[in-house]
This record gives sequence, structure tokens and C-alpha cells, in this order.
Amino acid sequence: MMDKNINLKEFHSKLTGDKYYKVKHKSGLNIYMYEKEGYNSTYAIFGTRYGSINTCFSANDGEKITVPDGIAHYLEHKLFESEDGDAFTKYARTGANANAYTSFDKTCYLFSTSQNFQESLEILLDFVQSPYFTEETVAKEQGIIGQEIKMYDDSPDWKVLFNLLECLYHNHPVKIDIAGTVESIAKITPQMLYDCYNTFYNLNNMALCVCGKATLDEVLEVADRCLKLCEDVKITNYFEDEPYEIVKDFSEQNLPVAVPLFNMGFKSKREKTSSSKDMAALDVLLSMLFSSTSEIYKELQDKELINQSFNYEVFEGPGFFTIILGGESRNPEEVNSTIKEYIKNLKENGLSIDDYDISKRAVYGDALSALNSVDAIGNNLMESHFTNREFFSYIDEIYKLTFEDIEKKFNEVLDYNNSALSVIR
Repeated sequence: MMDKNINLKEFHSKLTGDKYYKVKHKSGLNIYMYEKEGYNSTYAIFGTRYGSINTCFSANDGEKITVPDGIAHYLEHKLFESEDGDAFTKYARTGANANAYTSFDKTCYLFSTSQNFQESLEILLDFVQSPYFTEETVAKEQGIIGQEIKMYDDSPDWKVLFNLLECLYHNHPVKIDIAGTVESIAKITPQMLYDCYNTFYNLNNMALCVCGKATLDEVLEVADRCLKLCEDVKITNYFEDEPYEIVKDFSEQNLPVAVPLFNMGFKSKREKTSSSKDMAALDVLLSMLFSSTSEIYKELQDKELINQSFNYEVFEGPGFFTIILGGESRNPEEVNSTIKEYIKNLKENGLSIDDYDISKRAVYGDALSALNSVDAIGNNLMESHFTNREFFSYIDEIYKLTFEDIEKKFNEVLDYNNSALSVIR
């Protein structure tokens, strides 16, 4: 039975009837448990607020440390190795499907399974808490990740994004490839890896999110056995000042593609983390403007300027905020000019309340349907934790949105005079 003395909070959604638990474990780790009765599988994700942009930092107000680009991704690779074998080999024995990723602002380790959940969770908590770096193993990994970097350098989808970010950002490290460069990773040493690990892989800087048929009692039983008590570390991250203005408005590169790729980016100033209301308003606004039911989508398709690959997203994190549109087009420059003119006209003449009604219902429906996916719930719980947003509040805010909220948000974003186009031909 669960210890009655644990720090437990229960969160309910009045709109859906769903609930989840949050436990502040004695080790310092925040644990989220979203039980789904009747589901066969369970998804677990263990993450730290540490990504590729965190290359200049201090711990407990100590000395400022600067490390090579790509070290967060490098550390992710190295943690799967230990003195007693590879974590993937251990997962193979439990039948779990495991993976990991490093993004700009977080690193996450995850698995999904329909059997042997507690054994798989034990593997996850064990290897992420057991760093093992030697000169020999670090040198070996440089060749492996060097090949990965070269592969990404040849990837049109990857390069079209990073070429855009170089157009938009003067100083912010978001413009640097998550994996770094062959030159930067060659500078990584075991001591640097331990310095980064001991700073950012503190359990107080991490979260564990579990969703599916497992129970909170099962999670806590493993957590109590496997989690090591941690003293909290005060982490300060340092970023250079970033101007509002972009660097340049166009980038072009030739790579093997059947149809040219493009990314358009509208850069904005980011004063603080977006709230749940901000995210709800942004998602409804972008659906109004650019979804398959929008005026501009139909116009561009009728002119055969875009296809079904056309997409849009809010791209944000500590110190950066951009709205990105992308896809395939035989004439990216015409797409770019048409969309900018479309935004300009809407800024002058106003948004459509009918489009607002349609998009609000669509975004609300998508948010509700995501509650049927254990992976989506786990990932969104992690995102909510790291952005200090309560998980259910996003759905509540979509429901409460007004047309005036959307108009206000539209005035804050999509500055067509502060945008760039990246093209891969």
C-alpha cells in the first residue's frame, strides 16, 4: 500500500473526468502517474531539463562553465553504456521497446511495454543514474556520433530547419545543430561529461512520467528501491542577448530532393514561458490561418504551390520563439510572398470569427483525442512539467478561449517584416 506520508497531489479534469497524480519523491524527483484502465500497454519517460542549448552554466553560484556544442546529445548516447552491459540488451530481456532523444532544451529516456513493467522501469532508473565514462569509451563514441553528424548534414529535412535558424538567430545556441560538429565533439572529455551529468542529471531537475495500465503503487515501489537521494543543485544557464531582428531573410542550399523543401520562420521576442492560455490561443490561431480548412491553404493548393506536406508549428524554448511553416513546393519564393501578403491583409482587415469557431472546435477535439494515447499523455506531461504548466489547464484554456484572445495573440506574433525563408533545392 502507498505510504500515507508521501507528498502526493491529485489533479482532475472537470471537462473529461480524467485524473493523474503527482508525487514529489523523497529523492527529489517529480513523478507523474496517469492510470488508464482497460489499456494493455504502459509508457514511461524519464527526462532532465537539459538540452543542446545549455552549453554555458554554473552550479550553486559557482564558476561559470562553458562546454562544447553537442555534449548533451553525446551524454545521452553514453548513458546507455555501463560496466555491466548495454541498457538495450537488458530491455530486450523484458520485451520493452526503448528509445531516447535530446532536443534543444531537454533529454529524455523512454520505453513502452505490455509486460514486465516494473523490471523495465528498474532498468530505466538504474542506467540513467549510473554514468560510466572512460577515455576509451568517450573516444570510441566520437567516431560513432561523428558519422551521425555527417548523416544529418546530408539530410534535407534537417538542413532546411537549421539553415532557417541561422537566418533568424544572431547569438542564441538554438541555431547550432543538436549533435554539435565533428570539431566540437572532438573536445569532449570524461570530466566534462561528469561535470554536465552531476549538474543537470540531479533528480530535482528531472521528472518521471508514466501512463497506461501500471499503477502508482507499482511505480513508487520501484522508485523507492532505485532512486538515490539527491541534494538539490541551483543551476544558472547563461545566454547572450538576442536582438529582435533577424540575421538575413533568405538561405538556399542544394541537396538531393525530388521537390524543393522550404521553411518559413517568423521570429518574435520571448519575454517569458508561454502559459497554457498562450499555447491554446496560438494553436487555435495557427489552425485558423494555416490548416487544411484555411483560405490560404486552399489558394496555395489550387495554384499547385503546396501539397499535403505543408505544416506549421510553434517553435519555442528558453530565449527563443518562432512560428515555422514548411513543406514541399516547386516555387517556395511565391509561397513565401503569398503567405506574407495574406498575413499583412489579415493584420489590416481582421480575422474571421467563423474561422475561429471552426478551428477552436478542431483544436479542442485534437486535445481530447490525444488523451487516448499513452505516449502522447506521457510526452505532454513531461512538457507541462518543464514549462511549469498544469497538464489539464491546456484543455481548459481552449474551452474558455474567446475571439478577442485570438485577436490579441495575432497582434503579438507573425511579424511579416521579421521573417526568413530557407530553401533546399
